[in-house]
Amino acid sequence: MTAALGTAEVVIWGVITFSILVVFHEMGHLLAARAFGVKVHEFMVGLPGPALRLHTKNMAWGVTAIPLGGYVRISGMEPGAEDELLGSALVVLRDHGPTDATGLASALGVSADRARSIALTLVDWKAVVEDGDRLTLGLSGELHSLDATGMADRARSTTYRGQSTWKRVVILAAGVVTNLTVAILTFTIVLSVWGYMQLTTTIDTVGVDTPAAAADVRAGDTLLALDSEPIESWDSFQLLMSRTEPGQSVTLTVERGGSALDLPLVLGDKDGHGYAGIGPTAVPVRPSVIESLGESVRLTGLVFRAIVDLFNPTTFASSVQGVRGPVGISVMAAEAAAAGPLSYAGLIAMLSLSLGVMNILPLPPLDGGKIVLEIAERVIGRPISRTISLGLSAAGAVLLFSLIGYIMYADIARLAQ
Repeated sequence: MTAALGTAEVVIWGVITFSILVVFHEMGHLLAARAFGVKVHEFMVGLPGPALRLHTKNMAWGVTAIPLGGYVRISGMEPGAEDELLGSALVVLRDHGPTDATGLASALGVSADRARSIALTLVDWKAVVEDGDRLTLGLSGELHSLDATGMADRARSTTYRGQSTWKRVVILAAGVVTNLTVAILTFTIVLSVWGYMQLTTTIDTVGVDTPAAAADVRAGDTLLALDSEPIESWDSFQLLMSRTEPGQSVTLTVERGGSALDLPLVLGDKDGHGYAGIGPTAVPVRPSVIESLGESVRLTGLVFRAIVDLFNPTTFASSVQGVRGPVGISVMAAEAAAAGPLSYAGLIAMLSLSLGVMNILPLPPLDGGKIVLEIAERVIGRPISRTISLGLSAAGAVLLFSLIGYIMYADIARLAQ
């Protein structure tokens, strides 16, 4: 497959596709942060590293040396409790003027390392301006009447950590909401304008020498149930089949000539799960805008269920067979781009939907996991320690990267066949 497309073409479309998806996601975080008056340092396309930057009045925009994905850096998102001397440091700079980290350490009576840490936090908050070794107060307005607590509150007010819990949750959830909105709107427009071919439960083809043929399943039969589980759509049939095993004996109930028939068959093997060897009849459908919106929401539910199954030990083996990782998605992107703008838009919508649903999961370092930590902090009434926060994120990252690594291995093995 990759040979027909060309490796360079697959790589290029993979990079473009992942960058589009992540830019949509990070733009959601950016817009939500700016809506609440939170300062944003930069919006970058690509992985962190050397970059070409365009500096505007409030932030920097750019492309990094590895333009895969992207990120937005929002002021005040560092984990853990604040240093209690942040406000005092601001008072020192207000009352005594610019100084360096050594002078700040002397004025606060702390070590140079702690003073540098305090300075870095305040620079991140844009409450202090750093010019070489020189630290200058960056706050404006009436400050002389404020004590250390008031100075810290003023500096914190335009940072992420200075916002109420519900605003933090909105900022974290905005990326997911953007991905889901892009997907649902794209699907709704495509379906209502161009329509689609709906796969029905009526059988169109029965493969030669397949389990279905051996069980006397015929074209024109309508699927009713699999092992007494009702089949309401072709999607539901595929979902049921994804949970079966090669060699498993099942009973397929079909309607033929107005009568229900129970047909026993022994499933074959396809991608590690059961295989019957039948194809559905497709009929053209041109839904209304409301119907298209409903179909888009239904598809969101199916994607959510499929992703949750990846984290269920009882369904992992069957679910992972139908999942594609970075390698497989890059191939799909190149194929969709070659097929035309409509196909590529549909793929972007599906991937945006998958990315949004994945990020809902309550697993650090995903957005859903960060939201859980924010709510936990509100419940216990204090910040979760930096060590615990980073530890949870590291554990979640290991799980996610292990899953991605396994899926990439499956991608490569599948392409090598």
